[in-house]
Amino acid sequence: MPAALFGQSQQERPNIVIIEADDLGFGDLSCYGATALKTPGMDRLAEEGLRFTDAFCTAATSTPSRYSLLTGKYPWSNKDAKILPGNAALIINTQQITLPKVLKQAGYATGAVGKWHLGLGDGSVDWNDRIYPGAREVGYEYSFIQAATNDRVPCIFIENGKGVNLDPKDPIYVSYKRNFPGEPTGKDNPELLRMHPSVGHGGSIVNGVPRIGFQTGGKKAQWKDEDMAELFLNKAKDFLKEHKDEAFFLYYGLHQPHVPRVPNERFAGKSGMGPRGDVILEADWCVSEFLKEMDRLGLTENTLVILTSDNGPVLDDGYKDQAEELIGSHKPAGPYRGWKTTRLMGGTCIPFIVRWPKVVKPGVSDKLVCQMDLLASLAALTGQSYSDRTDSQNTLPVFLGQAGNGRQELVIEGMFDYAFRQGDWVMLPPYPGKNKEYELYNIKEDPMQQNNLADKERKRLRQMMMRFEQLKRETQKITDF
Repeated sequence: MPAALFGQSQQERPNIVIIEADDLGFGDLSCYGATALKTPGMDRLAEEGLRFTDAFCTAATSTPSRYSLLTGKYPWSNKDAKILPGNAALIINTQQITLPKVLKQAGYATGAVGKWHLGLGDGSVDWNDRIYPGAREVGYEYSFIQAATNDRVPCIFIENGKGVNLDPKDPIYVSYKRNFPGEPTGKDNPELLRMHPSVGHGGSIVNGVPRIGFQTGGKKAQWKDEDMAELFLNKAKDFLKEHKDEAFFLYYGLHQPHVPRVPNERFAGKSGMGPRGDVILEADWCVSEFLKEMDRLGLTENTLVILTSDNGPVLDDGYKDQAEELIGSHKPAGPYRGWKTTRLMGGTCIPFIVRWPKVVKPGVSDKLVCQMDLLASLAALTGQSYSDRTDSQNTLPVFLGQAGNGRQELVIEGMFDYAFRQGDWVMLPPYPGKNKEYELYNIKEDPMQQNNLADKERKRLRQMMMRFEQLKRETQKITDF
C-alpha cells in the first residue's frame, strides 16, 4: 500500500470514478498517438495521471468484458457472458460479489450512469413495471442506464429500475422474435430512415434509425440519440453534486463510439471522419466537462479516475456511416492488428489511464494490467475482503504507479475463441474456420502479429499450451468454445 494512504480515515479515502467508453480503440486518443483526432479531455487525464500502454479487457466484445470488470471473473466462467439482446435476463448472480458491492461494503455511495448491457430482469420483463433484478441488485444504489446498446431495443432509459417517461396509456412492448402489427421496420420501410443499415439492423425504427429487435408503444419515452451524451453527462454530474460530501463510486459508461453514431449537432461534421470521428470528439467533450465539474466541486485532488474502453475499435458495425471510407491515415487500433470481436491485440488492448493527483504521479507505464483486476485492487485500497472465488488479482501498486510487475498472464476472449498472453508472448490456439495450427507471437517485437514463431519456439509453445489448459480447470471454464 502506498505510504500516502497509511493512517487515512474513512472520510479521506478517495472517491472512485470509472469512465468506460464503448468500442474506443487504443489508437483513437491523441495521447496514444492519434494525430487525425484531438482528444484534449482524455489527454488531460493522461497528462495528470498514469497512462498504461499494455492494458487489457478480458474480451473483445462488450458484455463479456463488462462482466469481468464488474465481477472480477473470466467471462468463460459464465455461459451467458456473450453479446446479449436487449431483453436478456441479468447475467450476474445477485448473490455474488461485484465491484460496487465491495465499495458499498466500504461505505461508498454507488452509482451507474450510461451503457449497461449485462441483462436486466429474469428474462420476461414487463418494461412498464419495476425492472427486477437490475443494477441495484448487483450493488448500485443509483442507476440511470440503457438496457443494452444504442442499436438494440428497448430504446428507453431506465432509472432506478423504472422506465423513464413511460405513459401508462401507451405501454411499451419488446420482442426479439417478431415485429408488432403495423410497426414500420428498417427492412420494409427504408424511406423512413435517415441512417441506413449495412448489415442487420432491420428492426424497429426509433428516431429515424433502424435497430435490432422490435418494440411498440412507449413513444414519449423513446430516446433521441443526439441528446444522449449530454443527458448521461448531466446525470453523472448530478451524482457528483449529490455525493460530494461523502465517499462515492461512480461507473460512467459512455455510449460512444458504438453504433448508431448520431452526434449532437455541435459535433456533427467536426472530425472530418464522418459520424465515428464526430462521436469520439463528443465523448471527449463529455470527459472534459465531467472533469471541469469535479474541479468546480473541489473533488479533483482526492478522486481516483480510471478511463478505459470495453474492447477494441470497429469501423463498419452495421450502419452505412462512411467509417471505412473516411478513416484516412487514422489507425483506431494504433500499432496493433485486429478489431472488436477478434482475439488479436487490436481487439483487447485498450486505453487505460489512472489519475489520482493526491497519490499517483503522472507518467507512462508498460506493465501488463487488466480491467478484471480492479475488483481485487480496489478492495485492497478500501480495506475490504470477500469470500467469493474470483480471477481478479490485486495489482493495486501497479495501478497507482508504485512497485510491482502487473499481471504475468491473461486469457483473452475473441468471438467464440481465445488467446493466451504470458509475458511478451501471445498464443493463439487453433479453432475451426480460423487458424488450423497453433500460432505464437512476441508482442513486443511483433505488435502486428505477423511473424508466427510456433515452430521456432516449440518448448515455449508447449509450456503455454499446458498452462492454458491448467487455467481452464482452475478458473472453472464452462463455455464450450
